[in-house]
Amino acid sequence: MTELKVACVQLCSGCDPTDNMAEIDRRVRLAAAAGARLIALPEACTFMEKTRAAMRARLFTEHASPEVAAFADLARTLGVWVLAGSQFLADADGAAVNRSLVFAPDGNIAARYDKIHMFDVTLPNGEVHAESQSYKPGTTASLVDVDGVRLGLSICYDMRFPAMYRALARAGAQVLSVPSAFTQVTGEAHWHVLLRARAIENGAYVLAPAQHGKHENGRQTFGHSLIVDPWGTVVAEAGNGDDFVMAELDMRAVDKARTALPVFDHGRGFSLSDTGEAVHD
Repeated sequence: MTELKVACVQLCSGCDPTDNMAEIDRRVRLAAAAGARLIALPEACTFMEKTRAAMRARLFTEHASPEVAAFADLARTLGVWVLAGSQFLADADGAAVNRSLVFAPDGNIAARYDKIHMFDVTLPNGEVHAESQSYKPGTTASLVDVDGVRLGLSICYDMRFPAMYRALARAGAQVLSVPSAFTQVTGEAHWHVLLRARAIENGAYVLAPAQHGKHENGRQTFGHSLIVDPWGTVVAEAGNGDDFVMAELDMRAVDKARTALPVFDHGRGFSLSDTGEAVHD
């Protein structure tokens, strides 16, 4: 398949999963009715709680989660692919994880990815984020075939680690998903340039569905859900009032970008002068 119609849903998730899932259901159905084949949701789409204790009180395993079951039913009912950007779930050992799930049109889970890079920062405005105290990092990157298109999975802060995206692209990813809940401060400074850079350097489409606005837990997120083409052009961008944005992805554009700039073939090994450590692009 050379073309794939996609939608990035924008949300302002609160603390109650029931309320959030009702809004997710509405927006996903609208996107499916508009012709989207793959519908992507933001990070923390099912809930954004006020405290770690409140978050942990809402944790289910993947198999017991009513939200996971609802996503499966939605994908099956609409006959579309659904990327549930990320949810806070409990793994088999009871530890919290921030997990992205891809649901196939038959409702089965086709892929899963646990966020690898932890957002442990103090921002210039005084905001403190310590994700590693809330959930454990993943260790494995993930790809999945969506109607013959190779999709590489990531979540939010991962976008600051380009080696991960190069590895996904080298493994065949034509589209890179970056569901996010980007802060207002870092979003204003870095959101567009980072996502465009990941698209350009890998000759890949980037899908970045985002949280936006003032959340019930007091957090302010940047929004501006984006779809970026392999040449780095923003082909769709959500405003504050948009439920979702859509675009038709043509995989011939991936081939064209990678032929024009064959960076995968041009990478060379080198060593660091002070350490002698061998590095390869």
